[in-house]
Amino acid sequence: GVDMFDCVMPTRNGRNGMLFTWNGIMNMRNKKWENDFSLIDPDGASFVDRTYTKAYLRHLFVAGEMFAAMIASEHNLAFYLDLVRTARRHILAGDFKSWKDVTVKRIMTRL
Repeated sequence: GVDMFDCVMPTRNGRNGMLFTWNGIMNMRNKKWENDFSLIDPDGASFVDRTYTKAYLRHLFVAGEMFAAMIASEHNLAFYLDLVRTARRHILAGDFKSWKDVTVKRIMTRL
């Protein structure tokens, strides 16, 4: 977690269409999102998660719109803040290792 405080990864990957979620990693340029009109992440920590759909975000990336990078960057930053906040809770609760073992497998899955 400490190396994430000054890391470009969430925004760099976001600008290239990669979104990190609690269910796994989404590449928004993939055709599979073309007709997925569900929200980016209805339980997400950011306004953009509950406002824009996967299909809309994919369209923005395919069209080369700068707004796509802005949405994806905001989403990824909010996700990583939420991830670190949740990790902190599990450290304090004393169950970090078991939480981490399950969580890392889930969030690293390619969707």
